[in-house]
Amino acid sequence: MWIQVRTMDGKETHRVDSLSKLTKVDELRLKIMELFKVEPERQRLFYRGKQMEDGHTIFDYSVGLNDIVQLLVRQGMPPADAVKSKDKEAELSDSDSGCGQTAGTSTQTNTSELVYPGFGFFKINELVDARDLNMGAWFEAQIVEVTKTPKEEGADNKPDDEEEILYHVKYEDYPENGVIQLLAKDVRPRARTVFEWDQLEPGMTVMVNYNPDDPKERGFWYDAKIQRKRETRTIREVYAQILLGDAGDSLNDCRIMFVTEIYKIEEPGSSSDAPLFVCDLHPLGSSGPECKHCKDDLKKNCRWCNCHICGIKQDPDKQLLCDECDMAYHTYCLNPPLTSIPEDEDWYCPGCRNDSSEVVLAGEKLKESKKKAKMASASSSSQRDWGKGMACVGRTKQCTIVPSNHYGPIPGVPVGSLWKFRVQVSESGVHRPHVAGIHGRSNDGAYSLVLAGGYEDDVDDGNEFTYTGSGGRDLSGNKRTAEQSCDQTLTHMNRALALNCNVSVNDKHGAEAKNWKEGKPVRVVRNCKGRKHSKYCPEEGNRYDGIYKVVKYWPDKGKSGFLVWRYLLKRDDDEPAPWTRDGKEKIKKLGLTMQVGHFNCDYITMFSWVLSESPKTSPAKSLKKIKVEVYKLSHEQKTLIKNDEQNKKLWDEAMGSLSLGPKFLNKVEEVFLCICCQEVVFQPITTECQHNVCRECLQRSFRAEVYTCPACRHDLGKNYPMSVNKPLQDILTQLFPGYSNGR
Repeated sequence: MWIQVRTMDGKETHRVDSLSKLTKVDELRLKIMELFKVEPERQRLFYRGKQMEDGHTIFDYSVGLNDIVQLLVRQGMPPADAVKSKDKEAELSDSDSGCGQTAGTSTQTNTSELVYPGFGFFKINELVDARDLNMGAWFEAQIVEVTKTPKEEGADNKPDDEEEILYHVKYEDYPENGVIQLLAKDVRPRARTVFEWDQLEPGMTVMVNYNPDDPKERGFWYDAKIQRKRETRTIREVYAQILLGDAGDSLNDCRIMFVTEIYKIEEPGSSSDAPLFVCDLHPLGSSGPECKHCKDDLKKNCRWCNCHICGIKQDPDKQLLCDECDMAYHTYCLNPPLTSIPEDEDWYCPGCRNDSSEVVLAGEKLKESKKKAKMASASSSSQRDWGKGMACVGRTKQCTIVPSNHYGPIPGVPVGSLWKFRVQVSESGVHRPHVAGIHGRSNDGAYSLVLAGGYEDDVDDGNEFTYTGSGGRDLSGNKRTAEQSCDQTLTHMNRALALNCNVSVNDKHGAEAKNWKEGKPVRVVRNCKGRKHSKYCPEEGNRYDGIYKVVKYWPDKGKSGFLVWRYLLKRDDDEPAPWTRDGKEKIKKLGLTMQVGHFNCDYITMFSWVLSESPKTSPAKSLKKIKVEVYKLSHEQKTLIKNDEQNKKLWDEAMGSLSLGPKFLNKVEEVFLCICCQEVVFQPITTECQHNVCRECLQRSFRAEVYTCPACRHDLGKNYPMSVNKPLQDILTQLFPGYSNGR
C-alpha cells in the first residue's frame, strides 16, 4: 500500500510506497528522509490530530491507503549564545512594556464627568454611537480617551503635518472587546429622534434595525437609504437600501419590519447640550427578547436561556456556562452534581467534554484500542507481515450513475477496460464486492461475477465457460480461501445466479433455459489469477469481458468429492471480445490502458497513473501516440440534445469532450450534477438562471421555506412552477440507462 506525506504549508507532497500495515513509524521516518531530505529527529508526523510516535505501527493510528500524513519540520537548534541574548532581550522588552502599560493605565480616568481634551467634537466619558468596522452596524458606546495621530502621507487636499483625531471607545454591550480606536467618521452622537410615519420620504438616510440573516427578526442598527414606502388600511411597509459601512457594500430592497423605530442620524455638534453622559439614557429601541424560545417569559421554563437540563429560571449564581456550546447548567443538575463552581478557567458540559483517558497528547504513548485488541492479529503469534495488499483498503469513490442492482453494462466502461486491483473494479461499478466472486441478491438475481480460478472445476473456453458456485469451504479464522469441506447448496449467491437463467428455479436437479438469450445479463470480469486454468484471462490485473448469460445450471460432484453447483454461461455482447483481433483493435482505438491506482491530491480531484505498454517510453509519450476513437452519438441522441435548448451552453461544453471517447460520459456526469444530492440530475428542473436541480431536491428546499436556486441563490419565488425538462431527462436516461432506479 501507499500513503501521502505533505508538509504543513501544503507546498510539498510525496507518495510513500512499499508500506504495510505493520510498518513502524521509525521506518516511515527513514523513507520520508529520502524524499524530503529531513532528518528523522527533525520530523513531527501528525495524522487525524494525533502525533505519531516511534514504536507504533501505522495500523495503530489507522492510517489507510492514500491517506495524508502531515509533516512538521523542526527548526535547527540555535547556538547557546544566541539563546541567552534572546532571553535578555525578552526580559528588557517585558520590562519596557510593563512601564508603558502602567503609564497608559494611569492616564485613563475613572470619573464619570465629561472631560474636554481640547480638540474634536466629543469629550471623554461621553455616550455615542460607534460603528463596528467589520459588519458596518452601529452600537452604543462610551468614549474613554481622545488622542491625535499623525496623518498618513499621500492624503488629498490636506497638509502633511495635519493630525487625525482618534476616539478610544468601549462598546457598552460588548465589554469583552476592550477599547477600540475609531476615526471621527465612525463616531457620532447618540440617536434620539424617532421619525413619524408622515416624516419619512424616499431618498432619506436614516437609522434602522435590520437582521440580514433573518429579516423578520430583530437585528442590529444600520444606516439605510429609504427607497419606497407603502401604506394600506392594515399595514405600513418601508423598503430601504441597507448601507454596510464605507466600503460601498449595501443590501437593496430590504423590508424594514420595525417602522416605528426609525431614527434620525444626529450630526456631531448638533446636540452638544444634551445630557449624553447619563448612563441610563438609551434612546435606541431594544433589540427584542434575548431568548427567542421563551420570549423572556419569567414564568416559563426554558432549556435554551437557562439550565439546559431542568430549564427552571432560578439560582443564576449556581449556573455554569459551557465554553463549547454556550448552554447553562445548574451545578446540582449535573451528574454527578458539583458542590461549588470549578476554579478552572474553561468548563465544558458532559456532552462537549472529551474523556481525558482518550486524549493523546504530543509525546505520549498511543492508548490501546479496545476494538483492535479483539482482532485476530492482536492475539496471533504469527510474524507474517500483512497489509501490503489492496483487497480491504476501502473505496475512495463510488459509482453513482447506476444503482448497485443494475443489470447490464456500466455506461462509460467499455469491454476491455483494465484495472490493477479489485478495489478499482468495485469503484467503477462493474463488480462491487472487493473479495466475493458473485454480486447479487438471492431474491433478485446476479449482476456480475469474477473468474479468478478459485475452483479446480472451472472450465473456460472464452465465449462460454462453466462456473462453480460459492460455499462449501470453512473460512473460519480469518482465512481467505480453503479446500472444499462440505456440499454446496443452492442458496444465497448460488440461488442469485440461478435466477438469471430463463427458467424456474429447481434447487434439486437444476434446469436449462429454453431460450438462454432471454435471461438476465451478467457482467463478467476475468482476473489474472485464473491464468493458471485459462488462456483467456489477462496476464495482469482485472479485465471487463462483457455480458454473459446463464444457459443452464446443475449439481455435480467436484474433484474434491463434495457436491458443487455448476453453471454454463455464454457470451451475448455486441462488442467484440478483448482476446479477438477486433477486440484488440477496439481497445487500441479507445486508448484503454491499465489503471494502476488513484492518487488523490486534494481530496477532490482524482486521476490515474497509466502503465504504458513499452517500459522504454514514459506514459505521457505513449498516450500521445494513441488516437482515441471519438464517442459516437446516435441520431436520436443528437436530436434530444438539440431539443434541450435551455441547456445549449452546457451541451456545447460537454460536446467538446467527444474526442475523449468513453470519458465523454464522465464530462456529461460532471456538467449535469445536482448540487444538492451530488448525483446526475433526475427529473431535472432547469431554472431561469440556467441551473439544473433534481425536482425532489428542489421540493425539499421549498418545504424548508428556501425559495432560491440552490446553485446561485437566485430568487425563484414561492410559487415557482417545477416543470421537468423532458428532453434532458430523455437524453440522460439513454446515456446512463438504469440510473433512475431507486430514485
